[in-house]
Amino acid sequence: MRTIFVLGAGIMQIPALRVAKERGWRVVAADGSDKAVGIPYVDEFVHIDLKDRSGLEAAARRLKETGGLDGVMTAGTDFSASVAWVAERLGLPGIPFETALDASDKSRMRSVFSAAGVPSPRFFILARSDSLDRLPDYLSFPLVVKPVDNMGARGCRLVRDEAELTEALADAHGHSRSGRAIVEEYLEGPEFSLDALVHEGRVHLCGVADRHITFAPYFVEMGHTMPTDYPGKDVAEVVRVFEAGIRALGIRNGAAKGDIKLTARGGFVGEIAARLSGGYMSGWTYPYASGVDPAAGALDIAVGAAPRDLVPKREWVSAERAFISIPGEVVLAAGERTARAEPFVKEVFFRIGAGDRVVFPANNVEKCWNVISQAPDRASAVEAAERAARAVRIRLAPRNPETDAFLAGGGIRNPDGTTWPPSAFRVSPDLAAAAESLPDRGLAALAGAGTRPGASPASSRIAYAALPGVQRESARDWQGRTIAESLSVVEDWTGIVPDDGRAEVVLGASFWKALFRGGYQGAAYIVDSLTRKG
Repeated sequence: MRTIFVLGAGIMQIPALRVAKERGWRVVAADGSDKAVGIPYVDEFVHIDLKDRSGLEAAARRLKETGGLDGVMTAGTDFSASVAWVAERLGLPGIPFETALDASDKSRMRSVFSAAGVPSPRFFILARSDSLDRLPDYLSFPLVVKPVDNMGARGCRLVRDEAELTEALADAHGHSRSGRAIVEEYLEGPEFSLDALVHEGRVHLCGVADRHITFAPYFVEMGHTMPTDYPGKDVAEVVRVFEAGIRALGIRNGAAKGDIKLTARGGFVGEIAARLSGGYMSGWTYPYASGVDPAAGALDIAVGAAPRDLVPKREWVSAERAFISIPGEVVLAAGERTARAEPFVKEVFFRIGAGDRVVFPANNVEKCWNVISQAPDRASAVEAAERAARAVRIRLAPRNPETDAFLAGGGIRNPDGTTWPPSAFRVSPDLAAAAESLPDRGLAALAGAGTRPGASPASSRIAYAALPGVQRESARDWQGRTIAESLSVVEDWTGIVPDDGRAEVVLGASFWKALFRGGYQGAAYIVDSLTRKG
């Protein structure tokens, strides 16, 4: 019986844990959380922080000495260096530790690519203690700032001037374990995620996905679609650059995950990690689209065997989409059953519930939930995922300072006139002005009345003012809801109705401004804050 040591027992490691168990292997996993969701899939769990290389090495030696250990691996974490450390110390299959460091530290990675002639952004490095008097001559705004040693777009931001650069450096340094940030040229163009298995230097491509990045100046992936919809010549260029980066890093036996930009100058490597991807790609969307499970091949390579069954069995499409929230405290997370019932929806992943604090995402770990679809054609897969995302509803606790601050507006202003955090609906100036002109009437009548949210329209004492022209607006929110769909959610939750001339309390500008800014959540929050006790 083979024994595999998996670093990480979170959701992104579950596909590998499951495959290993199905093969009859002895599965041991380490994680810094003793409540990791993958623990039920393992034979033995060791509670070790994945940054603790000495602790992981000691655990691996114990396994090797007390029953044997055939390999060590990870997927979807930024601890491929810990994997390589253990493998190298114990003589197990894998990549050299120095190679793993090159693929984990963006400073080292950029230097490797530069030396090998692999297209990648021009850059420089700043430690927390360094001062910046002027930009190097080879760089100019706009720029991208990132921590050198983190993942999930944490601390990553586009900057357009010196003031933004100072703010972004402080954020990136705060997200860096080593206290270093990389400043690099911004590359305009679509971005792709790629996975590969590498055995004895041969690269086996495991999918090219279109990434859907939004919410400037941050880089938040609201989903990806597998496979890419770009023409073959573009895909070939992206793959060429990815494979060149893999060779330059020296990944000969293992996995590789790449973020590649396609620009007017050709493909450029954003980064390449020496592991399978997270973000539900290697474990879900590629298997759903192709019928091939990269986790199975990664396990083979981790124990020194050639990967098997890598030829795609179907040509379907799988789409992953995220759900997000405006800031506040969750009191209700609804819609899971509806989302799961959508045709072609395969998975719905919930990461928040009542009592949790939520924020508007500035990176890929601050999103709330994810949905994954599988269909024989692209339109069906995308529509299913996006319908399921719209089915999810997150209600927030009333009278919360973070929610109030969001609805008040402000934030980082982008050149196109948008802001971060963005508004749910970008309506026409005429409609916005019309909403501003609507008075709120009778609010004093609510004091101490305790109107119950969810009351039927017949018993409700509160209404919202009609807004002429709103029916003609085509704007949609972050999940693709129309204004009419959002109003329906608010009415259902709060019992508020359109004013028919008889309501004692009529919400005008406050209601519509909250709806345009915060979507159904914002409008429901305004009503709840006026009517709910406690």
